[in-house]
Amino acid sequence: METKGGFYITQIKQLQDRIFERLLLENGIEINGGQGRILFILWKTDHLTLSEISEKTSLAKNTVSVVINGMVNKGIVARKINPENRRQTIISLTEYAKSLQEKYEMVSWQMNTLFYQGFLEEEQKQFEQYLARILDTLTETLHTHRE
Repeated sequence: METKGGFYITQIKQLQDRIFERLLLENGIEINGGQGRILFILWKTDHLTLSEISEKTSLAKNTVSVVINGMVNKGIVARKINPENRRQTIISLTEYAKSLQEKYEMVSWQMNTLFYQGFLEEEQKQFEQYLARILDTLTETLHTHRE
């Protein structure tokens, strides 16, 4: 049996990224997808280390580091040395980043509405349960092969 799920997920992700970035720009938010993922995590829990951000976004640590550098240069986040552990860097939201949250959430809502257009509520729940199972399997596989 030929399966196309992974192929569809890749295509959906690419299209979703392009549409989402266009919606962000239309709303005056000049951030890219990686920056948005990091902001989303920091809006939930501010003052995180690079490792914590990497874990919560599923982005590689070196990718997080590069994206954070760009965000620091744009004044979106601030980087400080952890006084309790000088080897750790703490990433924090700036006032500018905090001011973007409401607009960003509105764009996220627009994207979710587009994503599930034509779906019944039960279909949406079932689909998300399937995606969660795939995510759990992939996460478990990654952690198993890391050790």
